[in-house]
Amino acid sequence: MPKFDYAPAPESRSIVDLRASYGLFIDGEFTDGGGTPFKTVNPADEEVLAEVAEADEADVDRAVRAARRAYEKVWGPMPGRERAKYLFRIARILAERSREFAVLETLDNGKPIKESRDVDVPLVSQWFFYHAGWADKLEYAGLGPNPRPLGVAAQVIPWNFPLLMLAWKVAPALAAGNTVVLKPAETTPLTALLFADVCRQAELPPGVVNIVTGAGETGRLVVSHPDVDKVAFTGSTPVGREIARTVAGTDKRLTLELGGKAANIVFDDAPLDQAIEGIVRGIFFNQGHVCCAGSRLLVQESIAQEVLDRLKARMATLRLGDPLDKNTDIGAINSAEQLARIRDLAATGDAEGAERWSAPCPLPDRGYWYAPTIFTGVTQAHRIAREEIFGPVLSVLTFRTPSEAIEKANNTPYGLSAGVWTEKGSRILAMANRLRAGVVWANTFNQFDPASPFGGYKESGYGREGGRHGLASYLEGTR
Repeated sequence: MPKFDYAPAPESRSIVDLRASYGLFIDGEFTDGGGTPFKTVNPADEEVLAEVAEADEADVDRAVRAARRAYEKVWGPMPGRERAKYLFRIARILAERSREFAVLETLDNGKPIKESRDVDVPLVSQWFFYHAGWADKLEYAGLGPNPRPLGVAAQVIPWNFPLLMLAWKVAPALAAGNTVVLKPAETTPLTALLFADVCRQAELPPGVVNIVTGAGETGRLVVSHPDVDKVAFTGSTPVGREIARTVAGTDKRLTLELGGKAANIVFDDAPLDQAIEGIVRGIFFNQGHVCCAGSRLLVQESIAQEVLDRLKARMATLRLGDPLDKNTDIGAINSAEQLARIRDLAATGDAEGAERWSAPCPLPDRGYWYAPTIFTGVTQAHRIAREEIFGPVLSVLTFRTPSEAIEKANNTPYGLSAGVWTEKGSRILAMANRLRAGVVWANTFNQFDPASPFGGYKESGYGREGGRHGLASYLEGTR
């Protein structure tokens, strides 16, 4: 069959009004920061997008004090039905401005526009719609006789899903009656700062949402502030451990959503066309920058070669390049630092004897790029099978029996997610019952819904986000 090239279909940047510089958002206003401003860049071409203020200790204290005032005087006493109106308004504005948010997310993060447009931003709006519906129903949710907000929530979010992780944190906190001090990732602050504009457009009372930008030190100041009642963090396991040590001995509530090394398990009776797409989505979606990525493929030995052949053929069709092109499947790695980590861990795969195969795609001259890659001949002792790479790198292992698949899948310090591919419903249920993972997908992967709780076991953290379970972590008086 003839092969047809795709004509470029770039999304316009003109929908976004990028400022030269951005301040902190405290008490309903943008303000200068006391720290040293930093630059955020487009990872696809290393273009400087904007200069962003850095919050110092005094700025964080101002933000927490603003959140405390808003909680005590406005937001906490406000009836749930009134809080719901603000959340519904935010959800509608996000939907109306979805194209603007999608383009800005792609520019700042490097992910393909079709992922920002079709996955991230729609889910963000859904998260606020869903939690708006809960705001006046908390006492009927089975969360105890008198569920009450905790107070001020300190929230630190990662760079892989900047706007979506904001929604996962902010929406339930506000629905439950808490106020927020949010610290976005240093490399991806722009959609959080645009969300601040949405808060003003929705006429959210000043101080209910405060956004302080900066690097790790700013995050430490936020979570360690003595007037914070709740800490929520999504990010790496080492930072999660540090936060847990900081919070230990205080009365702060804590939820952690950390790393993962998910097993995607394919049995010999799986629908292979569907499974191949699920494998690709599981590890190459968002360049593998996904905590719950299916980075370990466990395939039944009798079909291993067929799966590999089909997988390589499918990977050869993936289009890597300009993230703003609507045809692009694989965008840019978020930062030079992350690209170096991916390269380092992939090199250990070579050194330990695994066989590397990368999709045949040219890499742009500028920016941070890594071709979709699989390693075969991987054992459970390989670093690439044990450590979170957080990039488009898949380790392939084989198994013969369901028990062997379970043993290999659970042989990890992580426990965030897993996938099972088989036509037998009884096998899916049996596997899900034995897999030590917070989420188990059946004949699909990387599917999310605001009504479904998400979270992990072991070094993947504790607590849940989404659904009734996620609301409970922002309330006291719950059981």
